[in-house]
Amino acid sequence: MTLFDKIIFILYGFTVLFVGLFISRTRGKRQKNSTDYFLAGKSLPWYLVGTSIIAANISAEQFIGMSGSGYAIGLGIATYEWLAAAILIIVAKFFLPVFIEKRIFTMPQFLSIRYNDTLKSILAIFWIVLFIFVNLTSILYLGSLTLNTVFGISLVQGIWGLAVFALLYTITNGLKAIASTDIIQVFFLIAGGLLTTILAVNAAGDGEGVLHGFEELIRHTPEKWHMIIKQGDPNYTYLPGIRAIFGGIWIAGIYYFGVNQYIIQKALGAKNLREAQRGMVFAGSLKLILPIIVVIPGIVAYSLHADIAKPDEAYPWLLNRFIPPGIQGFVFAALIAAIVSSLSAIINSTSTIFTMDIYKVYIHPRASEHHLVNTGRISGIIATLIAATIAPFLGRLDQAFQFIQEYTGMVSPGITAVFLLGLFWKKTTSGAAIFGILSSIVASVVFKYLTPGIPFLDQMVLTFLVVVILMVIYSLIEGKRADNPRGISLSPGLLKTDRTFNIAATAILVILLVLYITFW
Repeated sequence: MTLFDKIIFILYGFTVLFVGLFISRTRGKRQKNSTDYFLAGKSLPWYLVGTSIIAANISAEQFIGMSGSGYAIGLGIATYEWLAAAILIIVAKFFLPVFIEKRIFTMPQFLSIRYNDTLKSILAIFWIVLFIFVNLTSILYLGSLTLNTVFGISLVQGIWGLAVFALLYTITNGLKAIASTDIIQVFFLIAGGLLTTILAVNAAGDGEGVLHGFEELIRHTPEKWHMIIKQGDPNYTYLPGIRAIFGGIWIAGIYYFGVNQYIIQKALGAKNLREAQRGMVFAGSLKLILPIIVVIPGIVAYSLHADIAKPDEAYPWLLNRFIPPGIQGFVFAALIAAIVSSLSAIINSTSTIFTMDIYKVYIHPRASEHHLVNTGRISGIIATLIAATIAPFLGRLDQAFQFIQEYTGMVSPGITAVFLLGLFWKKTTSGAAIFGILSSIVASVVFKYLTPGIPFLDQMVLTFLVVVILMVIYSLIEGKRADNPRGISLSPGLLKTDRTFNIAATAILVILLVLYITFW
């Protein structure tokens, strides 16, 4: 990078740290309590909720992995991003009202209220292990690998640099600092990503402009501009035709955006339900433009016959070929923003679950608010140190890492079923919920090894349906068809949304319909 590139990146880093530290000083002498630290004092406006959700969701592996899929599959992979917009609307309308009315801090806490402490503890430990050993380690490793590929930074230096940078503003003031800096992160993420796409598409059109570049892309690669993958296509196993739109992506999406702590925590920190819902629909609108940033570059690389060994090298190839000196610092900042914003969200959520669901309940029930905040800080630091120590070894442990990823996918249909039935069917019993989690693992293993030809998304649907049926039968037998006393009662008007939300949600759904009709 040139001196100008380095200055841009340094300014970005100082801006993020300054904003984080400034936010931590704005509350005067009053000590922060757990609500301040973990839920931003329930003070977040809609735009911070929305940008923070996107910042937590998008990391370097989206730039690399989704662009690689764009290269191999085409626009069809965008269905993960576009359907997420619809899923965010559903979560905002049907999940958030219950969570906020129940004053939920964490997803395990909801399970304690709806079911029992046993299920809460099981999944609290599961999520802590998942966040540290899968999410944090993979983001640190893949993020550093990206920086190594594109900018030549050593793997270990990149991992520890990312970890320390994320901790500097995450630990100080918790969710409020994270959400306040995330708006900066998302600006760099989207602006830098769009800049890369614009330069790449312009190159695809021989420098005659972006519109001409798009015309050339569609003309030269018509096979890459379809949302529905036909049977017989080698990519059908990843996106099984029309079932990809109406099947497993919804189960994975509801799990990820509806009950995943480091996503839903941003909405729980909103000023009120209205701001939380508007924030989620705002995040949904941003989801509509993300394929332009993370999918189209891969199609450009395919169109230009990129000299790469595998699809995941498409994005680094574009950066090295088309990003001129003087702009690299901005793109570098975009990649760092994507990485550290996801890290900060997961660090905060890991410390939230450990502090509120484990430490406060089992270790120190009478802990003061100040003590809980310090516990959250310390646990966040420890979680990050563990992840940064393990991350460099992921390259040597591919099989073990893949096993952990598959194990996560085996549990998510069961967790989704437990939350959906817990929210909307009063007869669901605690025993059925625990049985559902266990049967999800068994069903996933059975479908994986006995029906290997079935696409993974279809296996998730089958597992989900099996779990729901078993939970319904178990609940009717155990509960003798009576409502569970812990069942959720929806107060009148609770699921009603305001006009602004309804207009924005309708607009998103109409745009989605137009996109799918256009690129069918």
